[in-house]
Amino acid sequence: MPYLLLILTTLFWSGNFVISRGMTAEIPPLTLSFWRWAIAFCILGLFAVKHLVAQKELALQNKKYIIMQGVLGVAGFNSLIYMALQTTTAINAVLINSFIPVLIVVISWGLYNDRLSLRQSLGVCVSLCGVLLIITQGHLASLLELEFNKGDILVLIATFFWALYSANLKKYPAGLHPLAYQSGIVLVGLTVLLPFYLYELSRGHYMTVSSGSLLTIFYVAMFASVLAFIFWSRAVRALGANIAGPFIHLMPVFSTILAVIFLGETLTATHVQAICLIFSGILMTTFRVKKMSN
Repeated sequence: MPYLLLILTTLFWSGNFVISRGMTAEIPPLTLSFWRWAIAFCILGLFAVKHLVAQKELALQNKKYIIMQGVLGVAGFNSLIYMALQTTTAINAVLINSFIPVLIVVISWGLYNDRLSLRQSLGVCVSLCGVLLIITQGHLASLLELEFNKGDILVLIATFFWALYSANLKKYPAGLHPLAYQSGIVLVGLTVLLPFYLYELSRGHYMTVSSGSLLTIFYVAMFASVLAFIFWSRAVRALGANIAGPFIHLMPVFSTILAVIFLGETLTATHVQAICLIFSGILMTTFRVKKMSN
């Protein structure tokens, strides 16, 4: 079950990248981030906030943890990604984002002394090779031609935020209901985002209200926020951040598939080869072959 949750999570996040990239002209980055979580909180209010109210004492006991997770995972990561997509290319953003599993390993080792086995380390490398293949379309030499700008720096900071958020799930407070946790971090994130959103409005950056922009906000709120965050948190708590991290390499795979379906792009042999590498790396990282006893 945790593996299915991870697959669905990366699928929802891939849709978030594809949709938000296409809507940069209609929805300013901080506006998208604020309304994404505002709508998500309204959805959570239907069934989740009651758990936060019921466990308010436990939540207050762990307020530093909840505040940190809200700043990193809710206010920080996607706001930086949305801002970055204003000035960087999709290829640069996906490439840098693909290093999240490596950062999770480094942060988990540094903070919690978690280590990967040799097999798991090789799996991360194989999966990352698949990501590079799909990004460069089989021409790895093109990596040398990449030019990094302010947007790339924002993506790099965002990946660090998400890696730290994921590694911190190891310290998830015992007894805290997942929906209480989710409501708490979203409330923190909205509180942090509000002044930045108001500042963006004061600069004259408004959202173009259309069916496309409204559907975009609903999608990122329901699927990329509420469902994906609940699924990710549950899976990471069950499997550990080091095992869950390589599943992020599925995002370029799903992004390619979504582009073929919705944008009419062509699926090439390079895409198929890269997808095979990515899945092979994930299998190496997550599954262990048991030795047969005589």
